[in-house]
Amino acid sequence: MKNIIITGTSRGIGFELVHLFAKEGYNILALSRNEKPITNLNFENITSFAFDLSKPEDYERVTDFVKENWEQVDIVIHNAGALLNRPFAETTMEDFKWIYEVNVFGVAELSRVLLPYMVSGSHVVTISSMGGIQGSMKFPGLAAYSSSKGAVITLVELLAEEHKDAGIAFNVLALGAVQTEMLEEAFPGYQAPLSALEMATYIRDFSLTGNKYYNGKIMQVSSSTP
Repeated sequence: MKNIIITGTSRGIGFELVHLFAKEGYNILALSRNEKPITNLNFENITSFAFDLSKPEDYERVTDFVKENWEQVDIVIHNAGALLNRPFAETTMEDFKWIYEVNVFGVAELSRVLLPYMVSGSHVVTISSMGGIQGSMKFPGLAAYSSSKGAVITLVELLAEEHKDAGIAFNVLALGAVQTEMLEEAFPGYQAPLSALEMATYIRDFSLTGNKYYNGKIMQVSSSTP
């Protein structure tokens, strides 16, 4: 059975991913600021931590858990994300730091500390956004968010190149709009074409098999965003 680490699991896509993998018997470490929703699922194969991407000691908790309980990490899904919808003229340096800390720095650091436990065949999947794709449609108010999603795409391309000889694959799924609580908070009343469960099902399948076909690739997963 594969050992899987997922971030951003308290709601939306991450929460649905934990359900899908748990029902199939995989070992899961679910990481989110609020661990309660996952703790209440009562699956023996799920461990959940309250995890803050800005705290070094939380990364140590993750590596300690892996060392003590798993021999290796097979799949990492970087799903945690922060979204800010605010005019650029009102977006402060602190706003940018917060968005980048979650969407870029957290992905980099968690990948880095888990590398010693990855093996040939391990797959790291980063959830980005169509807003980070060069040449895609852009939306006012998303300067911090979309630029961070573009930055993480380039980061993943570099990690894939650096670790290809070890057989560790890094890929990005650039998602279009998905009906989640985060989307509703940023864009009240907007109706996305896909539910969180529908997108989670796609991500599950890709994380299990996509590394057989792709490495360092950005897959655009959107039925609506140009």
